[in-house]
Amino acid sequence: MEKTRLSNKAKNKPHKFSAIRRADPEFERERQKYDHPLPSREYILQTLAEQGVPVGFERICELLDIADFERESFSRRLGAMARDAQLLQNRRNDWLIPDKADLLKGKVQGHPDGFGFLIREDGGPDLFLPEKEMDKVLHGDHAIARVVGVDRKGRPEGKIVEVTERANSRVVGRVHQEHGVFFVVAENRRISQDILVAPPEKGDKKAPRPKDGQVVMIEIVEQPSKQSQPIGRVVEILGNYADPGMEIEIALRKHELPFEFSKEALAQTKKIPDAVRKSDWKGRENLTELPLVTIDGETAKDFDDAVFCERQGKGYRLVVAIADVSHYVQDSDALDATARERGNSVYFPRRVIPMLPEKLSNGLCSLNPQVERLCMVCDMAISATGAIKQYRFYPAVIWSHARLTYTEVAAALYDKDNAALAKIGPLLPYLENLDALYRVLQKARAKRGAIDFETVETRMIFDDHGKIERIEPYERNDAHRIIEECMLAANVCASDFLKEREHPALYRIHEGPTPERLTKLRDFLGTFGLQLTGGDDPQAKDYAQLIDKIKDRPDKQLLQTVMLRSLKQAIYSPDNVGHFGLAYESYTHFTSPIRRYPDLLIHRAIKSALAGKRYDTLDWEAVGLACSATERRADEATRDVEDWLKCWYMQDRVGETFTGSISSVVPFGIFVALDEVFVEGLVHVSDLGRDYFHFDEKQHAMVGERTGARYRLSDRVRVQLVRVDLDQNKIDFRLAEA
Repeated sequence: MEKTRLSNKAKNKPHKFSAIRRADPEFERERQKYDHPLPSREYILQTLAEQGVPVGFERICELLDIADFERESFSRRLGAMARDAQLLQNRRNDWLIPDKADLLKGKVQGHPDGFGFLIREDGGPDLFLPEKEMDKVLHGDHAIARVVGVDRKGRPEGKIVEVTERANSRVVGRVHQEHGVFFVVAENRRISQDILVAPPEKGDKKAPRPKDGQVVMIEIVEQPSKQSQPIGRVVEILGNYADPGMEIEIALRKHELPFEFSKEALAQTKKIPDAVRKSDWKGRENLTELPLVTIDGETAKDFDDAVFCERQGKGYRLVVAIADVSHYVQDSDALDATARERGNSVYFPRRVIPMLPEKLSNGLCSLNPQVERLCMVCDMAISATGAIKQYRFYPAVIWSHARLTYTEVAAALYDKDNAALAKIGPLLPYLENLDALYRVLQKARAKRGAIDFETVETRMIFDDHGKIERIEPYERNDAHRIIEECMLAANVCASDFLKEREHPALYRIHEGPTPERLTKLRDFLGTFGLQLTGGDDPQAKDYAQLIDKIKDRPDKQLLQTVMLRSLKQAIYSPDNVGHFGLAYESYTHFTSPIRRYPDLLIHRAIKSALAGKRYDTLDWEAVGLACSATERRADEATRDVEDWLKCWYMQDRVGETFTGSISSVVPFGIFVALDEVFVEGLVHVSDLGRDYFHFDEKQHAMVGERTGARYRLSDRVRVQLVRVDLDQNKIDFRLAEA
């Protein structure tokens, strides 16, 4: 915030504020903040609005009774308001309010084809920005634009007036050379401008000198303008495009994922002991004799949770012990800062970018077998019908009795495999208790009406060069579901614990369909003679009942996909609106503090509540938005890597024919997911047949104008692979002859 600076003479000069200045609604607020208050921003905007026209600096000073010795400070205040896009200067240097001049503020969203849009801050319709306007900006920049008309599609068209904030300081891309000129093409295709490479400074022998085709990180030294392209300086050469692991290196930089820990975080980590100390036992219950076990995938190294179950009368006692990360990562320390910045661990194929340094994530915080570990425990009493009757949270020390995998547990419980039974040994009765409890919780889940969409998960099998050898379906067995139900129970208790105490928290919320999406869904279902119950406010159980009704239909995949797309994405928020999909009135994330920052915050909140205090030193809403954003960022980055790997996998199979299902219908064609190879690609609308095809949004179909041929979501088709574009991460098919 700008300060009022005065000379000693001016400071000592008595100043009586006129009636004009005292009319400022925020006069007292400004006088308390500054030694010599200027007119508030609100009063400046009010005064300019009353004039109805742009006003010069001298006139503003006259209108607001600005003394000569105040003018320098007042000019700085106007400049600060301009930087915040509250004011704007025209070519005559007159000051004006953007909204009064039909100027709109927003964020630039580029398109790979060169044009773009201004996503308006006020939520109004996006402004189309033609290529000549996009030459002035880069994707992600914040700008002010003026509406100048409509484009050929009837969309409002904008003209960039001013760039208020530049979003790109570094860009990852590939170097190209033409006629002796080097330029970089950004990996983020929304940045469509070529970035000219500035030559190294004369005599600088250490400056990177990339070769044509190499992947580099470039620092932008001159942003684009109406007259010039962006110019950058190469600061890092990553290597050649096809080098093993390069797809991950690109994704890290393209999505601005933090992948190196700060010196401060590493220094703090170094001071942390390698094992639990006796002093750490203070105030903790001793659960080292309780036969807790971890159950995870074969490749997992960061074990957040350990479980134990025993019979308790007609019901069960379930103990879920979660790594006590908050003991080592304190609020606002260096490790906390890096964890908040990352938001979550990112799991790429064959590589993990952890939220916390390995000493913690795979070491001291990981519930490794047969070592002491600090935990926060949720100890639950669950009835024979699956209702949680009581629960208790407390800090403890545990000693995991075994590191088990889903495969081993399923083999022992359901296949009675001798090798698995031998490894599990005396722990088998406790696993059988877990399985019995799971059956009870599953029935309670069905009664509650939670939605359970059927999906096919896949995993990539890699060769020695880090490229895909094959992709195969990965079926979740009941051992996965045992752990899932245990984690859901602990998360519900954590949410209830904080809600009952009216303690601030970060809830995992999932809202139901919007009225618009609900109408579209009902219209679509109506064409199949189906109905979603629940009126204007359907609940999860209404969805679940319909899914059960269609489970034996041949078109169930189509119907289920459309139902799923009618729902919003789950996010983090301090406003508890419940979790629609899981059919919980209150839900949060407590069980993965090693790899999710929201879970770490929930641990701190529970500890504070147990101590009779409140953990309310942070802006919960802002943190919720940030954590939701880092979650999406991780999803986009991993999707990019998987798409590139799939392109590499398919590049030698051009010309082959495959069978698959239509996975998505868009105005420019249909996406087809292949059977057996589990790869998706596009059949462009121009390759659908000798007809004019039109997109039917309501029916999720492309329909031929003359022939009436219809290609609808989930339809079975045969396609031929015609093109693989590694640069664009695109796979193109065409329909095979019948």
